[in-house]
Amino acid sequence: MTHQALTAEGELPGKPTSASRTTLSHIMTGSDTNLYGTVHGGVIMKLADDAAGAVAGRHSAGPAVTASMDEMVFLEPVRVGDLVHVKAQVNWTGRTSMEVGVRVLAERWNESTPASQVGSAYLVFAAIDEEGKPRPVPPVIPENDQDRRRYQEAQIRRTHRLARRRAIRDLRASRTAAS
Repeated sequence: MTHQALTAEGELPGKPTSASRTTLSHIMTGSDTNLYGTVHGGVIMKLADDAAGAVAGRHSAGPAVTASMDEMVFLEPVRVGDLVHVKAQVNWTGRTSMEVGVRVLAERWNESTPASQVGSAYLVFAAIDEEGKPRPVPPVIPENDQDRRRYQEAQIRRTHRLARRRAIRDLRASRTAAS
């Protein structure tokens, strides 16, 4: 694992969104299809997780594991022969976790049209050390208005994830107490 240098205040220096942004491209084949003859959603989800994992590892300068996937949206089917581009970037960082936004685009193999967006997702990754324990991540530095919007929206999603987790925990606790 790479050890990152700390600032004088004992914090990791921030990294701009462009420092870890990446694109993963893949041609869809017959082995990627579902019973309907289109690309299986799980294949697209794996590509999204792979691209997001690369971004999380690059941003945190070490291993990072998937903690959750939010809002995987499929906008239109992907077909055999399509060239799929999965674009990912860190939207927000906490102390040891990161939200990575993913956009999935497809270029139709038999058309001369630009790639169109076919899906999107938000994934949360936790940076881990050699023992699998959480480790600090550098803050993300939004570079433009779009990055700042993504950062603010990621904070809203984080608030909702935490509230949902608390509500479920409280409901389970109340049902256990009533038993």
